[in-house]
Amino acid sequence: MSFVLSHKSLMDSAASLLLKPIFLHLLSASLHLALLVGFFILWAWNKIVVGARDGSKERFRGTLYPRTLFCSLGASAFNLVMFLLCYFYWYRNGWSDEKFVTLLDLALKTVAWGVICAYLCAGFFNSGERKFPFFFRAWCAFYLLISCYCFISDVILHLKQVLLPLQYLISDGVSSVVSIFFCYVVFFVKNESEDKPLQEPLLNNNTDVSNALESNKTKGEETVTPYSKAGIFSILTFTWVGSLIAAGKQKTLDLEDVPQLASCDSVAGVFPPFRSKLEAECGTINRVTTFKLVKSLILSAWKEIFATAILALLNTFASYVGPYLIDTFVQYLNGKETFKNEGYALVAAFFVAKIIECLSQRHWFFILQQIGIRIRAQLVTMIYGKSLTLSCQAKQSHTSGEIINFMTVDAERIGDFSWYIHDLWLVFLQVALALFILYKNLGMASIAALVATIIVMLANVPLGSLQEKFQDKLMESKDRRMKATSEILRNMRILKLQGWEMKFLSKVIELRKTEEGWLKKYFYTSAITTFVFWGAPTFVSVATFGTCALMGIPLESGKILSALATFRILQEPIYNLPDTISMIAQTKVSLDRIASFLRLDDLQSDIIDKLRRGSSNTAIEVVNGNFSWDLTSSNTTLKCINLTVTQGMRVAVCGTVGSGKSSLLSCILGEVPKISGTITVCGSKAFVAQSPWIQSGKIEDNILFGKEMDRERYEKVLEACSLKKDLEILPFGDQTIIGERGINLSGGQKQRIQIARALYQDADIYLFDDPFSAVDAHTGSHLFKECLLGFLSSKTVIYITHQVEFLPAANLILVMKDGEITQCGKYNDLLNSGTDFMELVGAHKKALSALDSLDGREASDKLGISDQEVNISSVQVTEEKVANKDGQSDNTDNVVEPKGQLIQEEEREKGRVGLSVYWKYITTAYGGALVPFILLAQILFQLLQIGSNYWMAWATPVSSDVKPPVGTFMLIIVYVAMAIGSSFCILARAIFLSTAGYKTATLLFNKMHLCIFRAPMSFFDATPSGRIINRASTDQSAVDLNIPYQIGSFAFSMIQLLGIIAVMSQAAWQVFVIFIPVITISIWYQQYYIPSARELSRLIGVCKAPVIQHFAETISGTTTIRSFDQESRFKETNMKLMDGFSRPKFNSAAAMEWLCFRLDMLSSITFVFSLIFLIFMPRGVIDPGIAGLAVTYGLNLNMLQAWVIWNLCNLENKIISVERILQYSSIPSEPPLVIEENRPNPSWPLHGEVDISDLQVRYAPHLPLVLRGITCKFPGGLKTGIVGRTGSGKTTLIQTLFRIVEPIAGRIVIDGINISSIGLHDLRSRLSIIPQDPTMFEGTVRSNLDPLEEYTDEQIWEALDKCQLADEVRKKEGKLDSSVSENGENWSMGQRQLVCLGRVLLKRSKVLVLDEATASVDTATDNLIQQTLRQHFSDCTVITIAHRITSVLDSDMVLLLNQGLIEEFDSPTRLLEDKSSSFAELVAEYTMRSKSNYQ
Repeated sequence: MSFVLSHKSLMDSAASLLLKPIFLHLLSASLHLALLVGFFILWAWNKIVVGARDGSKERFRGTLYPRTLFCSLGASAFNLVMFLLCYFYWYRNGWSDEKFVTLLDLALKTVAWGVICAYLCAGFFNSGERKFPFFFRAWCAFYLLISCYCFISDVILHLKQVLLPLQYLISDGVSSVVSIFFCYVVFFVKNESEDKPLQEPLLNNNTDVSNALESNKTKGEETVTPYSKAGIFSILTFTWVGSLIAAGKQKTLDLEDVPQLASCDSVAGVFPPFRSKLEAECGTINRVTTFKLVKSLILSAWKEIFATAILALLNTFASYVGPYLIDTFVQYLNGKETFKNEGYALVAAFFVAKIIECLSQRHWFFILQQIGIRIRAQLVTMIYGKSLTLSCQAKQSHTSGEIINFMTVDAERIGDFSWYIHDLWLVFLQVALALFILYKNLGMASIAALVATIIVMLANVPLGSLQEKFQDKLMESKDRRMKATSEILRNMRILKLQGWEMKFLSKVIELRKTEEGWLKKYFYTSAITTFVFWGAPTFVSVATFGTCALMGIPLESGKILSALATFRILQEPIYNLPDTISMIAQTKVSLDRIASFLRLDDLQSDIIDKLRRGSSNTAIEVVNGNFSWDLTSSNTTLKCINLTVTQGMRVAVCGTVGSGKSSLLSCILGEVPKISGTITVCGSKAFVAQSPWIQSGKIEDNILFGKEMDRERYEKVLEACSLKKDLEILPFGDQTIIGERGINLSGGQKQRIQIARALYQDADIYLFDDPFSAVDAHTGSHLFKECLLGFLSSKTVIYITHQVEFLPAANLILVMKDGEITQCGKYNDLLNSGTDFMELVGAHKKALSALDSLDGREASDKLGISDQEVNISSVQVTEEKVANKDGQSDNTDNVVEPKGQLIQEEEREKGRVGLSVYWKYITTAYGGALVPFILLAQILFQLLQIGSNYWMAWATPVSSDVKPPVGTFMLIIVYVAMAIGSSFCILARAIFLSTAGYKTATLLFNKMHLCIFRAPMSFFDATPSGRIINRASTDQSAVDLNIPYQIGSFAFSMIQLLGIIAVMSQAAWQVFVIFIPVITISIWYQQYYIPSARELSRLIGVCKAPVIQHFAETISGTTTIRSFDQESRFKETNMKLMDGFSRPKFNSAAAMEWLCFRLDMLSSITFVFSLIFLIFMPRGVIDPGIAGLAVTYGLNLNMLQAWVIWNLCNLENKIISVERILQYSSIPSEPPLVIEENRPNPSWPLHGEVDISDLQVRYAPHLPLVLRGITCKFPGGLKTGIVGRTGSGKTTLIQTLFRIVEPIAGRIVIDGINISSIGLHDLRSRLSIIPQDPTMFEGTVRSNLDPLEEYTDEQIWEALDKCQLADEVRKKEGKLDSSVSENGENWSMGQRQLVCLGRVLLKRSKVLVLDEATASVDTATDNLIQQTLRQHFSDCTVITIAHRITSVLDSDMVLLLNQGLIEEFDSPTRLLEDKSSSFAELVAEYTMRSKSNYQ
């Protein structure tokens, strides 16, 4: 029996030993020591044996890498923290064997997991192995058994009521979780490659490597975001975006690295349901109201809105758990324990509330941004679709700048409103919860808090409305400035030629000054609002505590701290209410603007009766047609039009300037509103506009225009349009990228590409609006013969022309005058029948008679030209290539030179934003003198805030039975004094910050705009205006409104964080043990995240420009797009570009939440550890009031720590706007405008003699010479004509004369002064030019004729009389003040050219240049212009470039250029006498064309 008892006692003692903590920790320590020994042996074996065989293995990081690395690193950090906690705690309370073994176990665990981390990083993942070694797998199995055993033992002891330190249970619990994770990984998960498409082929050698690389390159284009397939854990923790952040850490992210949006976020997925909802609501888009638009937007995202409402509710309740429990926690620290383990329960409640708050807030914010991205995309797509269907009259009521603003500003603002969607109802919930907590703690004094809160909210209302008013005015003034800027950028070439750029810069600066006035008011109102925001908690707390003192309510530290925490949370809704109301008002304005735009009239759908191809023999029929561009006007544009065109007919339309020729084509296209009558069109149409509309992109894409490539047809089209030689010269052939509006092509090239686009379409009906005016005589005749008579011989063609020689080929000629068809018939019939046609033909014959007067014989007999010779001539259509027009691409030697493309991808900085950018920004205003004052004000505010709260915590008793150290009156007086001091510090800080921000924005704006306006023309040719506009609008807005506050927020939040750390460490200095590793990990996370965030932010900026540019191009080309029935393709392109913009935006939002989630978690861990410290501390070591204060501040820790890092990241993202502005503030500028020591005499040039010697010009160092050593003299007072084939260097010579291009050798001397030695303004203001493209600016007739306001009304009327426009202007209501719409679109092309003539008549320069100035007018108007010039510029030097030979025939001298060299230079008479001269050839060719009938 005794044996049995002794055996039983032995068993019990053995069992108790096995459950003892000392045994468990010894077992765990032994296992980790065995692991360390095993790793050492493995390392030595690899070094000595394996390393000798092969040291180089492919680096391989698979799917396990981030998971296992993070877990092992976390385990090591956790054990280190536990080691330090136990050490400090036991150091104070004495040692024992058990404690020593526990510390040893924790130390070995820390080292072992650190070694595992190093092994995984440097050993296993570099070895290329797919499985972990057997030794490590076996150890993981043992570790799982032992850790689970230890944890279960702890639980058993706890259940047996054995007093066990809490850290044992936590440590063993964490160890169990880690062991389960590692066992799962090492036994069940394979270490697959993360990059299978690239890895597999390379390993197996069975697929082409280049294909693998290619597939990898387009990974982002093909991969849909992992968000669409992510699991619940991945979505909760934002792990799905981790792969993109990891990729951004390894390399600079490009757009192809960013995955595609899921269908639920892409425009293609969200727009059709939204549109159908809206149409179901309204019936048609034209009847949309703001309410119905809002309803449809909400219905399109109701699930997400509902989800965010639930999350917002959860977040609000969780955020008030802390203030509610603080008093209970202070009482617990004071020794009032209401139930067993209350401390642990409180810590758990605080922690769970923090976790819920963190998760709900992160997902609430992310889904809101997701909603915003969708809404923005839907609205932009809707606005874009509307702009394609707008009637011309409706379009005239909005400039393209305003329509673009609907997309860039209004849609953006409505998308941003998603942030505020729940704020209105949340304010009332938050105030109600706050009052409940205050009532619980302070009783009836909470009514004072409510009254104070209402007063603060009411104080915010006028401030909010003021801010809203200033914001509206700011936006209006910004709209006006951007409208002016975009018009100026479009017409920069003419401004530079006329020397007007500084005047127009001053106009932009004036508009900006108005904007700055509103900006200043907005800034200072914001400063007052900031003062109210930060003063609100202080004001409410003073009112509440004062009421308590008056009512005799006892103030205890726990209750006061609970109230202070509540006031701090209440601060947010108080501040946000006016902001929310303001945002609602702004969003309503934007919604109203968009709804009113969507209600505008569409193009009448019933203008044309469309018949199917081949269903009728009549191609076009107009019966009793009356049409008017403006239906409200009594003047009808086209009257009594009756026209029948059968299939295959060629119809010519002619008439004087403004007779309605272009309007007739527009009415056949269905563009002109119909008053009465019918139009029937049978078959498809193709249209060639008078002003070429070219898209930026490849030449090939412009010609194909959405059609599939048919190589045979394509080659025929190129041949017919004389484009082959041009494409051979271009460095990239038809792959050359055309600049914005075809800026890097000559006028003739643009026109021929436009004709090629029409020819390639294989339409039934072709409409040509004077396409031959922009090309030389030879090319014009080639185009007419090859295209109209050859390629389109079987098609129906209607063409407008001013060249009378093309009329005989028509089956029917329409003569137009004052909007009516006055005559129609065949050429010979019309010659015999009427006055209008005779007038046109007579003018042409008069011009030709100049030829006959030069030579007695018929010009066509002078030189017969065979077909073969014509073909040879066509091959000579050479070099007025890209370079000749704009100074960039054009290298015949380097056909595949990659740098030759004119339009490069937008330059973006890569990598970290340099500190110099921050430094330049900070020191721009007053050399940074205000910065120390701003920081000092914030530091004082922080000290006073902490001081006042510290005072309240120290000076009030913990409970009612303790005597307070000071009286109530003294308590309140000191608190109020500190509160007032802190409020004034905030006011000073806000005013200083506003002043610095406003001044910096102004200086940066002025510097950038001066640099842009002074940039050489080559910069504008190579830079699409969308990029410049993006900097002048989006980036400038960021500098105006965001960046000052962003920099301020970062500095202020940093100071606040340091203050909180100081308070918390004052209560328990041991908290530093956890602070230091947490802050280290936070900084590591920030450094890990920022490269991706920075590049995503840059990509957002870069991807926005193409959306704006495509929109702008579409608005200017709607007629062409509609005529080719290409609306759906353009809508698709817009959707793709919109998705391209949304992709980085969506991923940037996700990446930000990824970071914030992790930082929130780390802060919550810090907070919980500090609470654990406080409950473990022996009673009496720390004042419970001060401990409570630390908890009060700790509640804000996660928010503040995340705020610091968020501000830092956001600052890095926003500062990119400064970087982009500084990038454009350092553009190399043109030579000086004025050189003071070398200014010419005011009367210079007196004679106008132009002496050119050995002039050599090239457009870029790597391009060939365009002018190759020209030497000649244009005598003063004489007229010199410059002729030559397309590409001979004519335009380049003129550009050099105006110093748009600087010569590399040689010089031009005007009246004894070398033009390179004087200022550009002095030169350009003394010369006059009528350019090839007639330009008019939005404004009035007066501002267009006299932009510098130098002349009287009498002088302007005189000039109008001379250029035959006075009658037209007198007809208009406003006379000289009658309006000119954007680009002068309410004036015909010919009238615009006459306005340009009016400008030079006013200026009366001694040297006048005509650059194909009469290309867009009929022969009669051309003769009139020539007569005006002869009459009023008889004593001036007139230099004329012309395709019409008659324009240069009355010149005194003719200069013929060929491939950049002078071929002939003499009087026209002498040159014509020499039958072999090239000029005689050109004249004969022109005459032959003019006298031929092409039949």
